[in-house]
Amino acid sequence: MYDIVGYYEAETVGEATALLAQKPNLELIAGGTDVLIKMHGKNEGTELLSLRKIKSLEVIRKAEDGTMVIGAMATFARVFKDPILQERIPILTEAAISMGGPQIRNVATIGGNVCSGATSGDSATSLFVLNARLKLVGMNGERVVPIQEFYLGPGKVALKPGEVLTEILISPEDYQGFGGQYIKFAMREAMDIATLGVAVICKLQDKTFDEVRIGLGVAGPTPLRCFEAEMYAQGKEISVETVAKIGELAVKSTKARTSWRASKEYREHLVEELVQRALKVAIVNAGGAELV
Repeated sequence: MYDIVGYYEAETVGEATALLAQKPNLELIAGGTDVLIKMHGKNEGTELLSLRKIKSLEVIRKAEDGTMVIGAMATFARVFKDPILQERIPILTEAAISMGGPQIRNVATIGGNVCSGATSGDSATSLFVLNARLKLVGMNGERVVPIQEFYLGPGKVALKPGEVLTEILISPEDYQGFGGQYIKFAMREAMDIATLGVAVICKLQDKTFDEVRIGLGVAGPTPLRCFEAEMYAQGKEISVETVAKIGELAVKSTKARTSWRASKEYREHLVEELVQRALKVAIVNAGGAELV
């Protein structure tokens, strides 16, 4: 049962931040697929502030400077079907379609997924390699935070009291010319929380790696980047041996632990293997030859 003692709906971001200023204990709710689960069984009463009527936050667009702007209230179904994202940043649409089943994707929002702070969030891993930035709006103005600085710990994010996540921003230099691949490994084939999420993008120059970025989910308390492996890859010849070394180095960035889903050792094995698989596909998507 849910002990909901108050429910409010805002129709603009300004109205939402004003309500939060008046009632700082309000719990923000977007699609509700994460918030309601967290609320289940709580004894104290909860007051909710719904953002579902703020239609401006559902918009996905490309700005004049090429920046991709994704409204925080865009559902995963909308993200997956968006033609601009499918063409420009397909790794993000791959992550969106892996999230739950159709019913969940129709209501769960990308902003809500990010603000839940879950390391298993299906959007977070891809957003990490895309160097996404988050626009946060409050009564005192707005600020833009790199997504790597937003995740503070398990279920903890850098959203200040009274702030609302309004947009996710991806600069053109972070997606143009890159090929990518997202792999969600789960115990069930569908509608399961990831045992490991792997996102890889790369940009090529002739037969060498110009840049490689690797993001992992459920390999630590927050999503993370494999910076040692990324630095090693830069300028290296594209080969099976190089890809294998990148996979090996990626394990060094993990902070995996044993849980009921998988042991620490198994997760580390998955990291080494799945980073290689994802990178091989990313190479082809970036215009390179298939490695055999």
